[in-house]
Amino acid sequence: MKCTRTLILLLILFIAKPLFADRLASLRSARQIVTVESVSAPYYTIQVVALKEPPGNAAFFAKLSEVFEYDCSDGFVRYTVGRYQRFSDAINDLNALKADGFTDAFILNTRKITLNGSSSEAPVVDKTANPIAGVRYTVQIAALRYPVYVSEFEHFDSVQEYYMRDKIYRYCVGDVDGSEAKAELARVKSLGYPNAFLVPMEKYAPFRIE
Repeated sequence: MKCTRTLILLLILFIAKPLFADRLASLRSARQIVTVESVSAPYYTIQVVALKEPPGNAAFFAKLSEVFEYDCSDGFVRYTVGRYQRFSDAINDLNALKADGFTDAFILNTRKITLNGSSSEAPVVDKTANPIAGVRYTVQIAALRYPVYVSEFEHFDSVQEYYMRDKIYRYCVGDVDGSEAKAELARVKSLGYPNAFLVPMEKYAPFRIE
């Protein structure tokens, strides 16, 4: 009896296997779907769907010539099209996709997602390091769990906003050479930001929100 149940179970698994097979394998091998292994510039793309289970119908992607697949740490696999330097560059293509039936599509900033296997840490900054001439620096004035309007920082005409993999929003001002960085930091602190510190621009640049 036990042997019979085992044989039945194996038969069920054999029959069911094709149902759970990777239906996108042929699309990946043909490079119609490209698996993204790391987030890098350009950071804007158009998300057409996000799934927690393998897609039941590969024909969903038939109208799309190249699809990027992001396996994210939140349990969703995101499928997107296009890569754009700026949010505004993607708007025309977004409207075209919506008109073509992809009504749930929207513009995604890939700096706001974390891929499975990616580091969840923010760049490490040595707050005590002396600035180096020839290197560009900015001054961090705030780090917040939730975003705020940059107009909240009324002392500054231009504030840059960064969103890190640790899910923290960082706000910085200025873009100065290392030879002027200490003077700029002192000026910012004098405006009521005693905990401000210098950050090499290259560390935060990939995470900037436009």
